[in-house]
Amino acid sequence: MRFIRNNPLAVAFLLFMAYQAVTRGQMNDPISWIMEKVIILPAILIGLSFHEFAHAYAAVRLGDPTPKFQKRVTLNPIAHIDIFGFLALIFIGFGWGKPVEINPNNFKNIRRDSLIVDVAGVTVNLILSIIFAGVLRLLVVYQYDFLSTSLGSLVTQMIFAIITINIVLMIFNLLPIPPLDGFGILTEIFNLREKEFYYQIYDKGFVILLLLLIFNITGLVLVPAVEFVYSLVMGIFF
Repeated sequence: MRFIRNNPLAVAFLLFMAYQAVTRGQMNDPISWIMEKVIILPAILIGLSFHEFAHAYAAVRLGDPTPKFQKRVTLNPIAHIDIFGFLALIFIGFGWGKPVEINPNNFKNIRRDSLIVDVAGVTVNLILSIIFAGVLRLLVVYQYDFLSTSLGSLVTQMIFAIITINIVLMIFNLLPIPPLDGFGILTEIFNLREKEFYYQIYDKGFVILLLLLIFNITGLVLVPAVEFVYSLVMGIFF
């Protein structure tokens, strides 16, 4: 709570979340809203945990023990949840996890290995979405009667949520905004650390992200991208 009181950006973000909840009519039927969030909660925890674990695991395998010392090489969601990224996923459908800290100086090839670490998270999210689309296909083929039951309907909704949330995390994290993966990928490809504007942009990353969320620029860009990737993933099996 001390962080929230002393950080005007944090306060602005929380107010924005409340505004989104009201303007989208989420509070008109709070029971239904809560049930909807309960259904997607496992998807959020799975997507965030695997995403950040992939970053940490890749960094350690490439020679940087920093994530291991910070106990980030785990699938325990508690280690990876960023409260604001989590709230963003709950309220507006786009969000992020706590960034995995690395020390690129421990890598043999700094730019190449840093790029691999940056790509690892979104790659795992894509793989998870494909795997669960395959699981859904198997259930449709071999357990169709089960899917018609109340429990089967709940399982289906959760699987759809896992597929969607993982695609959302992949697309959102590819935005070229610090500290999201997209900015890291561009940094390594174009060696942006050598540019004067790099640190100016990096230091203002959360402000930029907050403004994009408030003015729904992220939604305008990401919704069609998520729908496109979703259709590709589902098209593999259906």
